[in-house]
Amino acid sequence: MELFKLFGKKDESSKNVAKERLKLVLVHDRADLSPKFLDMIKGDIIRVISEYADIDEAGLDIKLTRMKRDKDNSTVSALVANIPIVKVKDNQ
Repeated sequence: MELFKLFGKKDESSKNVAKERLKLVLVHDRADLSPKFLDMIKGDIIRVISEYADIDEAGLDIKLTRMKRDKDNSTVSALVANIPIVKVKDNQ
């Protein structure tokens, strides 16, 4: 029986990964932003933040998502960035 549980978990995680990828594709489509445009934004964010801090580019995660506004509960596209900062540069 344990063998079946192991296979079930893998199927469930694959299902969740596929679901999240589909959500991401839909968000990009609804926001009408091309992957090239998002790559340009990512490059600009890295360039600007790198002026002030050393960052871990391998751990960088920038994505487009959907969220609800507090004021009117409408859904809007949002750019979410997780940028690991290794060290803040000296600002002299």
